[in-house]
Amino acid sequence: MTTPADVTTPADAATSAGSGAGRALVWLRRDLRVDDNAALHRALVAAREVWCVFLFDRDILDDLPAADRRVEFIHESVAELDRDLAALAAEHGRAGVRLIVGHGRPVAAIPELAAALGVEAVFANHDDDPAALARDAAVAAALGGTRLLTSKDHVVFERSEVLTATRTPYSVFTPYKNAWLKKLAPADLRAHAVRPHAGVLAPLPDRLPAAFAAGVPPLESLGFERTNLGELGIATGSSGGQHLLADFLDRIDDYEDARNFPAVKGPSYLSVHLRFGTVSIRELARVSWERTLAPGPAGARGAQVWLSELIWRDFYHQVLHHHPRVVGASFKPEYDAVAWESGPVARELFAAWCEGRTGYPLVDAAMAQINQTGYMHNRLRMVVASFLTKDLGIDWRWGEAYFARQLNDFDLAANNGGWQWAASTGCDAQPYFRIFNPVSQSEKFDPGGRFIRRYLPQLAALPDRAIHAPWDAAPLDLALADVELGRDYPLPVVRHDEARARTLARYSVVKAAR
Repeated sequence: MTTPADVTTPADAATSAGSGAGRALVWLRRDLRVDDNAALHRALVAAREVWCVFLFDRDILDDLPAADRRVEFIHESVAELDRDLAALAAEHGRAGVRLIVGHGRPVAAIPELAAALGVEAVFANHDDDPAALARDAAVAAALGGTRLLTSKDHVVFERSEVLTATRTPYSVFTPYKNAWLKKLAPADLRAHAVRPHAGVLAPLPDRLPAAFAAGVPPLESLGFERTNLGELGIATGSSGGQHLLADFLDRIDDYEDARNFPAVKGPSYLSVHLRFGTVSIRELARVSWERTLAPGPAGARGAQVWLSELIWRDFYHQVLHHHPRVVGASFKPEYDAVAWESGPVARELFAAWCEGRTGYPLVDAAMAQINQTGYMHNRLRMVVASFLTKDLGIDWRWGEAYFARQLNDFDLAANNGGWQWAASTGCDAQPYFRIFNPVSQSEKFDPGGRFIRRYLPQLAALPDRAIHAPWDAAPLDLALADVELGRDYPLPVVRHDEARARTLARYSVVKAAR
């Protein structure tokens, strides 16, 4: 399937023109790009004058630590967006166009700015997190006579666009995927034209409300500080996303196999860009779909698998839309009867998991990765989640909350869906009796111990045969590597075989309820 990258369809124009806005404000949130932006396209087609705003939302930011990689990623991406808007306007001979940037609470700040600019409509893209829906409802009410018009942008199919034959939401992935692929048409992946219509971008007014300014304020003025984002080489903004996409497309044929090995450059590394909308989901789905249709070698299989991962993302978003109770509760209600470990021992085990001192090298290396970088390889997310819930017997919600604090790419729908999958409480989850063995996972997916050695340098001198389970290592191997268990590296906090038996007993309440 080949679709033009920047065109306006008659349906697009009719929908946008129907809004009838003389002046419009585009409120950017999780869509930090100029190209192929549904809300920006809709406003540019509909209005005679358009301004764009990004608000550093105090309702979210006030609860974050001063050193948060996500805030720095957003800050750098917003700065690039400001430059891109100015350059886009200059192509049409428009001077003085800048991104308006604020720091405040949306329910007060957005209506105040809309009133100051005299706009007839505020355009934004959908955000289906329950807190975001409540925020948008409050802002819409506070806008009074000014309309809040929202568009689909962060998924290919959303909400109730893919339903079963009986018009109910899917709860199993494979039938959902098949229906998703059957529904897919060229128009679903076509980019929303922005550049041809950018001549209506308006220069900044002489005065803005106190909470807003032209351009991006220093990160420090927002109450945040620089992190190790730059040292990690994490690319920001649309340019960073495009660079990663180009790099990944050179490797996509190997994706099916390479994605499972944490020491190998296998993933796309685009998840944080999808989270904050510095790349378009339509572009990613389009290029992967085109690769699946192209004649040639079996390398198209890599694109098929990657497209399937993008469909999983849509799947989890529609689960959250139809079942918002999954925020804090099991998708399968009978699993709320599972009695998780609690008390001081559970808290100490949880701390050991968080800090990477469980005594299982692959688990500890994975936790070191997320703590040091804000990223964790997808295979390892499954391993550590299974270990927390099924080896330590700790409530999946504890791990979900920890990931929410640590992950650069934290997305409520995907994070919740992944944790419930691992804990067997969610949609299309692995059966409760399937329990990842952290040693065999390590031997299979990090056979040479390259990933472990990177994040656990104290074990670097152990031979490959010993690095996956140091407690079983020969005394000579430990001595030659200068490793003393309990001093240089902890002994296992649990024995996997014993933990497995406890997990099967713990989940027996679910079996009994059937």
